[in-house]
Amino acid sequence: MNKIINTDTHTFTLSGEDHGFTVTLFTKKLQEGIDLITLQLEAEEALTPPVFTIGWSHPACDIQGSWHPAQDRNKSFKADWMRTLRSNAAASAPVYSLFNSVGRNRLTFAYSDALNTVHYSGGISEETADFHCRVQLFTETTAPFTSYEAKLLVDTRDIPYYESLQGVQEWWSAMSEYRPAFVPAVAKEPMYSTWYSMHQNVTDTHIEDQCRIAKKLGMEAVIVDDGWQTEDNRRGYAYCGDWETYEGKFPDMKRHVDAVHELGMKFILWYSVPFIGKYSEVWDRFKDKILRFNENHGAAVLDPRYPDVREYIINKYEEAVKEWGLDGFKLDFIDTFYSPELQLPSTVPGKDYESIPEAVDRLLTDSIGRLRELNPDIMIEFRQMYIGPAMRKYGNMFRAADCPNDSIQNRVRTLDIRLICGDTAAHADMIMWHPEEPVESAALQLINCLFSVPQVSVLLDKLPANHFRMLEYWLSFWKENRDLLLDGRIEPMNPELLYPLVRAFKEDRGIIVAYHERIVPIDAGAPVSQWIVVNGRRQDGLYLEVTGEVGAAKVIIKNCCGDIVEELSAMLTTGIHKLAVPASGLATISIL
Repeated sequence: MNKIINTDTHTFTLSGEDHGFTVTLFTKKLQEGIDLITLQLEAEEALTPPVFTIGWSHPACDIQGSWHPAQDRNKSFKADWMRTLRSNAAASAPVYSLFNSVGRNRLTFAYSDALNTVHYSGGISEETADFHCRVQLFTETTAPFTSYEAKLLVDTRDIPYYESLQGVQEWWSAMSEYRPAFVPAVAKEPMYSTWYSMHQNVTDTHIEDQCRIAKKLGMEAVIVDDGWQTEDNRRGYAYCGDWETYEGKFPDMKRHVDAVHELGMKFILWYSVPFIGKYSEVWDRFKDKILRFNENHGAAVLDPRYPDVREYIINKYEEAVKEWGLDGFKLDFIDTFYSPELQLPSTVPGKDYESIPEAVDRLLTDSIGRLRELNPDIMIEFRQMYIGPAMRKYGNMFRAADCPNDSIQNRVRTLDIRLICGDTAAHADMIMWHPEEPVESAALQLINCLFSVPQVSVLLDKLPANHFRMLEYWLSFWKENRDLLLDGRIEPMNPELLYPLVRAFKEDRGIIVAYHERIVPIDAGAPVSQWIVVNGRRQDGLYLEVTGEVGAAKVIIKNCCGDIVEELSAMLTTGIHKLAVPASGLATISIL
């Protein structure tokens, strides 16, 4: 079966095996350069769909890079014979962008079904120098249905790639099935995390000691990670599932949470949503309702298609809020529900879903709905890669995937999240560094994450004095400029070069962070009365390349600890102007 439709720029072919569906495919031109292709499937009785593929070609003209949410550091494009990308509610998102070396969009496409598994690609053809693009549906076992509708958005406008992705984010957010969760103000405040600083060796008194310092530094919440539920410190999950505190570490969790609240901080607790450990007390109860078992983890993945499994998980969260007064949850490993190639056959009766994505959606929908009844401001953190539009309706904090001590990776991952997360709080992976490294190097851990919410995970009482001053300065700087850094119009330049320069604008203020570039462009035509220029490099000195006549300005230059090293008046005329900004320092330029 083939159906072909045309737009001004492309020919789309829908192909699939024989089936009993009535298939409709039509296009709508939303505006110049944006087309919407709608696929509808209808059947008189519920049928299991075959694999359907929507394919089209795009000429490889003036295209030097690509972007998708799971791409990480490698922004190259692939050949059309290489593997396709995969997305569903718990993995990435169905969007792909091709752009040129100055960041102009050449083709961005996105698919509306972000819940179910979609395979997609935009690979280069060796024979024709065209990009062969496709979206594949129903490649994994799908529950029978009578109707299905989804849309493919195709954007070929000559605009910055990040504006095209912003349009995709707004398109998804406007869909009722992906309405984003409310984001409380504290979700966009710096936080302290116990993971890298303590790992599973957490205790109530140790956390409280760190929180007293963290609060003074401007951190407004603590995330207590894995280890609170077990005495085992071997990094496995064999004791997950009961979700009771280990009394040797937390003899009275309610007292502990109250103590953190008295400091003025919120309390967020880690749970591994799918895991049930082989040494847990509920193992015998649920051992036959699992998707698979991982001997290395010492734990199984629960099968959410059973209502009693879902109810058990949700009850544990409700009890924690009621009994301990939690303000939020770090819900981890949701992506492990989705591994069809490893899935065990289901032999126990009682399922009310056949589709795992639909069952996970029900689990999370019911979890968040019931938790919000207890606390409307409940915070829910999800980790990359489950940061797509389907997850935005449950989670209000998206954190970069683990990259300990890797500031560049943290930069790339947080900016990748920012490009499609809208108002959802984008969080850095926990920030850590070695206490003996140069303070300018340690500062890069924070500077690389300026456009996200910092989570700090070092032992604050063990920091050298200059490291402490540096952390204090950058957290205060971040809080002072939070609206500009998080809510401003963000312009991450050159994804293919790991975002070497990032700008953001809010009202009459602008910030530019140079992570690799030494020459920083200043546009005299921009309606900006104050520029902040950050030297996110390990080398001293930056050059301003001024386009047009900016005029007289007052310049204050600070080092990485916030000490003023120079104040000067400058006449910013067209051309190159050298600023002696120290490594990991900044210059504030106020136009007079």
